[in-house]
Amino acid sequence: MKIALVTGASRGIGEATARRLARSGAHVILTARRPEDLQEHVDRLEAAGHSASALQLDVTDRDSVQRAADAVAAAHGHLDVLVNNAGVLPEVANAEPVEVVDLEMFRTTYETNVLGAVAVLEAFLPLLRKSEAARIVNVTSTMGSMADQTDPESPYYGTVVPAYQSSKAALNSVTIALAKALADTSIKVTSVCPGFVQTELTPINKDNAPTTPDQAAEVIHRAATLPDDAPSGTFVDANGPVAW
Repeated sequence: MKIALVTGASRGIGEATARRLARSGAHVILTARRPEDLQEHVDRLEAAGHSASALQLDVTDRDSVQRAADAVAAAHGHLDVLVNNAGVLPEVANAEPVEVVDLEMFRTTYETNVLGAVAVLEAFLPLLRKSEAARIVNVTSTMGSMADQTDPESPYYGTVVPAYQSSKAALNSVTIALAKALADTSIKVTSVCPGFVQTELTPINKDNAPTTPDQAAEVIHRAATLPDDAPSGTFVDANGPVAW
């Protein structure tokens, strides 16, 4: 049985991804800042005959991340799938920035979307290296695409949320660097845009998004289960490759 871990799995895309991975036969470790938010999901999965567990992991707390990695090492000895899903968009979700480039907004956004993802990668890479064919999925966004941001025909062209957009561009760059660094291993790394999804990320998502979390989870699941001959270091969405 493969061992998969999903960050930010208490709701939305993360919870749907955990369910999808469990249905494919993996033991799924659902993680979140508050493990009590996860138990209901774990109970449902186990009642349906799937294998799952809950684990506290706050991507913004390096000690919490390392404790989670130590717990996975003790329980399983390796990790086959890592889905870096935890993310924030405070420019829309919480408060208007003071200015278009608001330092505190950048700090808050990067703490989760970039530094949090890197902390998780650093802590879990030794366990991923022990897998026969590990898969890393960095959940990012087309709004982090430089090509998309400069395309007047893009539906997101008028969206200006520089902290979020640049954080996802940075995460995409991490995907490329990891794919190069791990090229001589069986580990594959993919950036995935799940689409405009009905989640709690922002009020706009919840009220207007056309994509369900289950539909988004299918895209992530494909990247988490790439065949051995698939390329590493790509950026994809439901329709295929996305321009960087």
